[in-house]
Amino acid sequence: MQYLIIGNSVAAVNCVEGIRSLDREGEITIISAEGDTAYSRPLISYLLQRKTTRERMDYRPDSFYRENSCRVYSGTRAEKLNARKRTVTLSGKEELCYDKLLIAVGSTPRRPEIPGLAEVKRCFCFTTMDDALALEQELTAQSRVLIVGAGLAGLKCAEGVFERAGSVTVVEQADRLLPGVLDAQAAQILQKHMEECGVRFFLSRSVEALAEETAVLSDGERLSFDILVLAAGVVPNTGLVRRAGGAAEQGILVDTACRTSLPDVWAAGDCTQGIELLSGEPRILALLPNAAMQGYCAGVNMAG
Repeated sequence: MQYLIIGNSVAAVNCVEGIRSLDREGEITIISAEGDTAYSRPLISYLLQRKTTRERMDYRPDSFYRENSCRVYSGTRAEKLNARKRTVTLSGKEELCYDKLLIAVGSTPRRPEIPGLAEVKRCFCFTTMDDALALEQELTAQSRVLIVGAGLAGLKCAEGVFERAGSVTVVEQADRLLPGVLDAQAAQILQKHMEECGVRFFLSRSVEALAEETAVLSDGERLSFDILVLAAGVVPNTGLVRRAGGAAEQGILVDTACRTSLPDVWAAGDCTQGIELLSGEPRILALLPNAAMQGYCAGVNMAG
């Protein structure tokens, strides 16, 4: 049996463990757009704070892939899926065959349509290790950091840089922090704590226009900055499945076994839209524990 996994984060390593719980002999190949090992993206703020190291961020030890007989294509992207031929074409034009396929390609930061954004020279996102390291190279004790978005990525970025920057300002169009997670009372407690750390918030406002180092807010206020961080949500990576004829709405549609509409193709993690337990409706559940459980579930079903 030839198992192919596209992506190399928490869903992928749990898929490997799910497969190996039933099948110790099948070939497992992993396509990794980033490095050789899966790491915890929520910890990149702690890396900037020097509260952790790169090695301590790994989900599994270096020996994990060897012990589970996994072949890893590092720094490689899957460009095309042919579900009929059961092949995946890589960025280097190599074509890989599979019997069972997992797609765990996560999401891409949303890039808001703000006039002048293209002219901002020091503009970053905050979802990957590369994002954090690129931001760190530009960060100085005098940097004025402007973060667009007060969701998890935006607040994690503020946490990671507030001790190393001259100032940190967050603009959020909702009326509170973490609007998709916290109620007003809990959000106020968090805001008070972060303000005591020196972070400024402009809520119920959006960035309407950008010059090279000036942001114009929806109420006309102008904010100066040196570094801009976009944290205005993410978009699930559905293109690979859509182009292959698979079903996708906001995310790749999966059933309770993480199967997609394509034969012998599963999906797991932030790229998926699965059945939410309480409502019974399809929705995106972009949570790390959910990605881990989906990956393991997919692996068991792939090998079963």
